[in-house]
Amino acid sequence: MKESGVEAQNLRVGLIGPLPPPAGGMANQTRQLKELLEREGVTVALVQVNPPCRPAWIGRIRGLRAVFRLIPYLAALWRCAGQVSLFHVMANSGWAWHLFAAPAVWIARLRGIPAVVNYRGGEAQGFLSRSRRWVVPTLLRASAVIVPSGFLRDVFAPFGVHARVVPNVVDLTRFRPAVLSGGQCIPRVVVARNLEPIYDVATAIRAFSSVRRAVPGVLMTIAGTGPERRRLEMLARQLGLAEAVTFAGRLDRDGMAELYRSASVMVNSSLVDNTPNSILEALASGVPVVSTRVGGVPYLVADEVTALLVPPGDAEAMSVAVVRVLQDRVLTDSLRQAGLLEVRRYAWQSVRSDLLDLYAWTLETP
Repeated sequence: MKESGVEAQNLRVGLIGPLPPPAGGMANQTRQLKELLEREGVTVALVQVNPPCRPAWIGRIRGLRAVFRLIPYLAALWRCAGQVSLFHVMANSGWAWHLFAAPAVWIARLRGIPAVVNYRGGEAQGFLSRSRRWVVPTLLRASAVIVPSGFLRDVFAPFGVHARVVPNVVDLTRFRPAVLSGGQCIPRVVVARNLEPIYDVATAIRAFSSVRRAVPGVLMTIAGTGPERRRLEMLARQLGLAEAVTFAGRLDRDGMAELYRSASVMVNSSLVDNTPNSILEALASGVPVVSTRVGGVPYLVADEVTALLVPPGDAEAMSVAVVRVLQDRVLTDSLRQAGLLEVRRYAWQSVRSDLLDLYAWTLETP
């Protein structure tokens, strides 16, 4: 196989990013990208930004944890840069950018290899506005900036940064529709986000309270962990939902695939978002999606076509949309089929050429 004059088998990519645990979106994408590139014959050297801390107690102290990781991380970057053709840097907003992504870009530049910055995160607009003088000069030193959606491309443009869209990859062999049976199934609402304020899972729970009055017996499973868990569990009890809402904690990718196949509808209640993998995975699993209309979500799904979109923080609108999905078989089938068709764009077979061609371009461009 040959990509723009560069054989994939001769490529050596330094992949910089997190790995599970915890099994978050970027960690899962890093692990998946490594597996997919290696399947193509690319040699991948991984520099993990979140290795286990030793001694383990250091990992429980956030600031200290970062300091103890930084020196070994910089040394690993330097060694890796001498062994690979280019860096592929998984990047996000906040301190993760300053501590992990930016050093990788500058070390690549010092060592004379290209750096491809793979930026993601729905908070990019605020982060770039606050930290423009620190972040933008580094982005402009990268050989290429890629983003998973047109939303982030449009966010970067006013800052003078040209970003190319290379979509996230969804494993359609793992995330696939359930085999439908003729028996009656208990309807299940699934939420698959971390339990943090920006994902506003509280609104999803309040909406579910109304859904349960309209559709008795419906259940909810919340897959994720985070600082909001205790407060959300208390909210479920206060609303009389303790027996109907299951907090499943963080599931691995196989566990998530199984959960989606048990779902009747997936709810995304976030206040800030870019290209949530949970929506793509739900679509690939044949699960209708109800999501807030925020950030990059409207770039990902079309209202009333591949999902139902509602205003953020509006529990009533969310409950109405969920009830529509649970009660309207024609709508459900339409959303399901349109979602399955749309998500093919995110299969590796559709994305691989864009990414490998980009690698080739960075290596051929002075």
